[in-house]
Amino acid sequence: MRSVSYVQRVALDFGGSLFPRAICLGDADNDTLNELVVGDTNGKLYVYKNDDSKPWAVRSCQGMLTCVGVGDVCNKGKNLVVAVSAEGWFHLFDLTSPTSKHPDASGHHELAAADEQKPVFKQHIPANTKVMLINDIDGDGKCELVLGYTDRVVRAFRWEDWSENSDHVSGQLLLLKKWLLEGQVDSLSVNPGPDGSPEMMVSQPGCGYAILLCTWDSEQQATTEGRDSSAPGSEAPIRDVILHQTSGRIHNKNVSTHLIGSIARGTLKLMEGADKLLWSVQVDHQLFALEKLDVTGNGHEEVIACAWDGQTYIIDHNRTVARFQADENVSAFCAGLYACKGGSNSPCLVYVSFNQKIYIYWDVQLERMESTNLLKILDCNPEFGSLLQQLGVERSDVSAVKNLIHKTLYFPEKRQQSSTTQCQDPAGIDSSAHCTVVQDPL
Repeated sequence: MRSVSYVQRVALDFGGSLFPRAICLGDADNDTLNELVVGDTNGKLYVYKNDDSKPWAVRSCQGMLTCVGVGDVCNKGKNLVVAVSAEGWFHLFDLTSPTSKHPDASGHHELAAADEQKPVFKQHIPANTKVMLINDIDGDGKCELVLGYTDRVVRAFRWEDWSENSDHVSGQLLLLKKWLLEGQVDSLSVNPGPDGSPEMMVSQPGCGYAILLCTWDSEQQATTEGRDSSAPGSEAPIRDVILHQTSGRIHNKNVSTHLIGSIARGTLKLMEGADKLLWSVQVDHQLFALEKLDVTGNGHEEVIACAWDGQTYIIDHNRTVARFQADENVSAFCAGLYACKGGSNSPCLVYVSFNQKIYIYWDVQLERMESTNLLKILDCNPEFGSLLQQLGVERSDVSAVKNLIHKTLYFPEKRQQSSTTQCQDPAGIDSSAHCTVVQDPL
């Protein structure tokens, strides 16, 4: 396991406290550049842009915010900011609307009471949410809102639109389905199933996970369930749940699990399909957050796992592990794309510290995950062989090549003196006019 160091960091001001899932990255204002959204326990929603330490916008919500998200939850072709409180208040904010844009002279949104606008929509739903997912979970091309609760329940909602105007939010959330799980819900994810259709997955204790079946028959049935759900005691738990226990030695029911696809915590596991274990990695820290992010730029996402002390593990599909240590203990973590500098999104790691700061490490890219050495890198360079030949070193002579690299890196003066000596004739007369000077490739 190798260690990596990231030095490009910005510090944002944040004076509140938050739940671990009340932070996310997403395009909150639909400008194609991602923002950072944070909700605190006092009901304040903060949106940060670029490398500005002050929030770009602040909104007020009702209750303690337990989870926030950004996505096209209303299926209008644009993103909205979603904030859900522990008391069961669901808030929608449209940061692209003209009323949300009144920047000050510096281009920032004023943080006065006038700027802390009310949401464009608010609805009361069952309380005690802990995790949120905005995604298409049934393959119909439309996003659903999935919420996990502290009472081992998962609910799926769909937005019913009352307006044909794409810029106007008017409608309500309708309950599609309620699942009751055997254990606590720590994370939600959607992955392609065997037939390519979306498969809803939820973590379960003991390195387990469950697949939740989306069995609603029609829009009319979903609408009826949503309207009836407001009446006390009207929800009947429907257990269309397929439970899977991953193979391995850890099956402690007291160990909570997090999933990205089929990856659990405690021992990190990568699963292919329902029961095929690809690899398992044991870490020596207590992890509390897992994300996925492509840090190598090869189109394949790596697993990002964060511990409370800031220790961060980056693991690829081949079980190659890199480790990064943040400077402070953290209370919340997320990873994803963020437009910190340069007007473009780049891979970022976001840490919320206990000293009223949020640290964003931006452009956290690695050329490769696997360990390598200088000789292997040079060997892939077509020019390297020809330069060795000009220096009189056989490419197949590994010992001589290593000796050349060693002298070039640590004793460049002697290499220069040697080259000068070779350019003199036996009589000591400088014949540099007849000598071809070869630039030292190293």
